[in-house]
Amino acid sequence: MRSQLTLRTAFTACFAVVATAGAVRFVLETRVALTLTVAAMMVAIALDHVVRHMEMRGLGRGRAIALTILAVTLLIIGLTLVVVPAAVRQLQELIAAIPRILDDLRHSSWFASWNGRFGVEERVKNRFSGAFGLTQSAVDPILGAVTSVLGAVAGFVTVLALTVFMLVFGGGLVRRLLAVAPAVDRPRWEDVLAKSYTAVSGYLGGILFICSINATLTIAVLGLIGAPYFLPLGLLSGFSSLVPYAGPIFTGAFITLVTLATGGAVKALIALGYFLLYGQLEGNVLGPFVVRRTVHLNPLVALLAVLFLAELLGVAGAVVAVPAVAVAQIFVRELLAARRDRLSADASVLPPLFGPASSPTAPPPVLVERPSSR
Repeated sequence: MRSQLTLRTAFTACFAVVATAGAVRFVLETRVALTLTVAAMMVAIALDHVVRHMEMRGLGRGRAIALTILAVTLLIIGLTLVVVPAAVRQLQELIAAIPRILDDLRHSSWFASWNGRFGVEERVKNRFSGAFGLTQSAVDPILGAVTSVLGAVAGFVTVLALTVFMLVFGGGLVRRLLAVAPAVDRPRWEDVLAKSYTAVSGYLGGILFICSINATLTIAVLGLIGAPYFLPLGLLSGFSSLVPYAGPIFTGAFITLVTLATGGAVKALIALGYFLLYGQLEGNVLGPFVVRRTVHLNPLVALLAVLFLAELLGVAGAVVAVPAVAVAQIFVRELLAARRDRLSADASVLPPLFGPASSPTAPPPVLVERPSSR
């Protein structure tokens, strides 16, 4: 019996395995570059709507891009001058108060009972002694802070430059890539890119709207109840909505614990009640509305995407999980549709199984009666 496995099949399978391993290794080794590129791509898609709106009003694309980037830069500078100083001041006060807060927690009755049962303090010391030990020099935190600030500035400049280049040259690059595709398949790929563009841009607009609502309501509530450090905590709560479903839950629990340690039990209970109500609003109204109406993604699939990409790429993976899976879903659907069309076309040209089939339009045979001879 002749084997069905040929050398070409074995080579193809080995090449597929090696290519997959290489792609995974590439993603793991270039996570920072991929994160910056995806962030710039998402920002470029969001700003491209503004640029197209200006183009529809008769403005050239170059001027529209310049005005859009200038407006975004001025907005960021304005928020930095107005909000950031107060937030940084409160954050510095919070960092300075951490030793006192931890000392109060250690001497509280509930922590003493938990520590006696589970040994919480000993486990925390063992886990963080290497990084936050008392013998650590004072130079390392300063260098780490300076490095973080420089890294954040470099990342912002990189994302801004990539965004400008994508807005200027991205459209031409996409058109040249579409020109390489066969003429028969080109409309299908144009439809895929249009659907992906609409899904990502709609999701970005919706999620930025949710982040604004979250930050505004949290800052207002924490400020009204007189909770300390309400400004950085409110901004943190707003950014947590970038991670759907999971982000607001963990951030709300963290802010409630901080309010309990710094403001007392009454303020913590009010904060807990607020986060429970807002969690219902975002989890049952705002979040499903944005996810289902823009990316057409099942909430369970979105949550699983957040969990797996957060494990792979960290916080950046959790942020881009939903739009990335939405685009992947569009591509997979179109590839399956193309395969079904190809199989249908192949089935329509197959020869009949038992001899040639008679044409449905052919006239029936005429029977001529021969005269009998007498």
